[in-house]
Amino acid sequence: MELNKNIDQFDIPLAKRTYLNNPNSTFLKKLLIFSPLLFLIFAVAALRFIGNVELIPLNNLKFEVKRSHDARILGHLPYKETPKEKLVLIDSNIEVHIDMRDSLLKMQEEAKKDGIYLVFLSGYRSINLQNHIFYSLKSIRNQEAAERARVSAPPGYSEHSTGFAIDIGDATQRETDFETDFENTDAFKWLKKNAAKFHFKLSFNKDNKYIDYEPWHWRYEGSIEALKVFESANKNYKSN
Repeated sequence: MELNKNIDQFDIPLAKRTYLNNPNSTFLKKLLIFSPLLFLIFAVAALRFIGNVELIPLNNLKFEVKRSHDARILGHLPYKETPKEKLVLIDSNIEVHIDMRDSLLKMQEEAKKDGIYLVFLSGYRSINLQNHIFYSLKSIRNQEAAERARVSAPPGYSEHSTGFAIDIGDATQRETDFETDFENTDAFKWLKKNAAKFHFKLSFNKDNKYIDYEPWHWRYEGSIEALKVFESANKNYKSN
């Protein structure tokens, strides 16, 4: 077999190079010699032009950075525990934030005039108590954390820790306490119609994609402090 016969077909072609062997070579050589001088002249002219332009400091430039302010854990937003000195007792073993006490009791009285008997089930809960509820009691049901979070917030992520949340039941139908059947009671129907007058809002509607529907859970938004506490919740609810 003739190995050299077709050797050219495996060879890499030589790269083509351009040499200054043409009539214009003298001009090109001069251009290369004087190009640094031309560059210097251009640079001076450019600097003079820039000198007449007001430069904007970099620290004045505004850059839009998209940041996520959603600090949810298992669908729940974080909440700070309200100080003890801001809590007041409204019923046996039920404390609430002092800002909402008057509105809450007034709402209960107004409902009573309409033949509706509201009962308060749970108000302020400390982070320690929420820790016990989330990790101890819920584990009895053999549920994973994500399952528990559908019906109970992790410690530090419960509206109850703010003192501005209240769980409400119907005194005439106690079997509906903490049950979605509460929505069928006269108490819930009255709240849906009148709670906003007293600055209360249902926290977890049916269309909440993170947390199960809780018709018994209401939060107070009738003070500046309360509005600040639930600002993130209201913003995130719009994007749900």
